[in-house]
Amino acid sequence: MKKIGGVLRRITGPTLLAGVILTMGLNSAEAQESKLSEVTVNVFPGGFNWPSYVAQNNGLFAHQGIHVTLQDTPGSVAQMTGLSQGRFDIAMTAIDNVVAYVEGEGEAPIGPQPDFVAVMGSDSSFLRLVTTADIKTYADLQGKTLSVDARSTGFAFVLYDMLARKGLTQRDYTVVPAGGMVQRWTALEQRQQAGTLLSTPFNILARDAGFNQLATATDVIGPYQGIVAATRRSWARGHRTQLIAFMRAYAQAVDWLYDPKNHDAAIRILTKNVPNISPDLAEKTYAELLDPHAGFFRKGQMSIPGVRTVLALRTRYAVPHKVLSDPMKYYDSSFYRAALR
Repeated sequence: MKKIGGVLRRITGPTLLAGVILTMGLNSAEAQESKLSEVTVNVFPGGFNWPSYVAQNNGLFAHQGIHVTLQDTPGSVAQMTGLSQGRFDIAMTAIDNVVAYVEGEGEAPIGPQPDFVAVMGSDSSFLRLVTTADIKTYADLQGKTLSVDARSTGFAFVLYDMLARKGLTQRDYTVVPAGGMVQRWTALEQRQQAGTLLSTPFNILARDAGFNQLATATDVIGPYQGIVAATRRSWARGHRTQLIAFMRAYAQAVDWLYDPKNHDAAIRILTKNVPNISPDLAEKTYAELLDPHAGFFRKGQMSIPGVRTVLALRTRYAVPHKVLSDPMKYYDSSFYRAALR
């Protein structure tokens, strides 16, 4: 019975049926949601998480049977510490971090982590060397202070090598750890350092604010594997279905992003997930991250030549010195092959 305008009216026929169907639909959706396996993914904040945003927004993760929570990290030390302690399941991180901690060369005091492994590629990290307006050339960096995430992991070795190729040794400048991309851009914006490596969209923000972009890393050092999906081998073995589901949905999201007809929807998803990004910045981000030749790696493929560059840089700059040459020591391709079948 329903009271309308002080009069009781019996609800029958189509009205009652519609209410029953609506209730059944809601209950069904709630039941479906409760069946999804939870997967927590730790990320560095930024537009380079676009495939994950798309997979969440478009129901690609849910279609694969998982509910993914994205969790921000302030830097690689916190991220690798958290991964070692099982605080989350997957880390979207630089493969250099995986290599460093497997080899016991990481900056966090957690010792060697042979359980760490990369399982899927994502991109080159879109690294650009960005400097304050007064720095016009590499030579102008002599005697200046530059920032990195951590001195012995992440993209520090990329920075060292870019400068070395332009004639600067590590004695010619000072390096300070400042944390992830957000922290480094904030420090650069406040002129705490003279330069750093930034990824999209932070390099665009810097450029629009009058900072200089001296170079793109891959133009200087060649192919580079940057961000990967990494996890613990033990977790991967015990959660094979969830891991494959994550990679499959991620690859589908990359395909969706590269389809030009999805441009407007992709921009809406980016602006919804990245705070304070303007329409103009979103368009510029789209142009860089979805560049057909330099954007996200298609289907989340791993660049083996890019991994070899990472190993060569660690061989050259890491302390203690180790010769590293086997990409498959740090990358298990079996899960990716299963996901893309």
